[in-house]
Amino acid sequence: MLIARRADTRARADFATWKMMAKLNGTSALPPEAQNFLASYRKLLERMDDAEASEATIQLMYRTYYAEMGGAGAPPELPARSREPVMESGNVTAFRRLPNKPKHAAPNAKRPLPVALIFACLVVVYVAIRYYWR
Repeated sequence: MLIARRADTRARADFATWKMMAKLNGTSALPPEAQNFLASYRKLLERMDDAEASEATIQLMYRTYYAEMGGAGAPPELPARSREPVMESGNVTAFRRLPNKPKHAAPNAKRPLPVALIFACLVVVYVAIRYYWR
């Protein structure tokens, strides 16, 4: 089943990519296999609407990819993916904006030590270590 899912995902991704390239007049840059699939898609498009022709072409690509990937026998039927978004409101998290942080700290908050004081302490420690080693 893993090969089947991989083949189906690859077929759907490749078809979407190739279809977009065909819309941008980049069909000549596609490999011959892609051009053959797009030609069969155009033939199917003459007989049926776009969604059905797309799904039929994807199924053809899926069967080809399944065999390429080492699938034995006929590829298993995968459930068709629905195009409509699932409308479940129970599993949706609403995004909320975080409250603004105050720009000034509270007056009771500890202020950081000034840089000069830290530098002076480092100098004192350095001098003390130098005298200690002598």
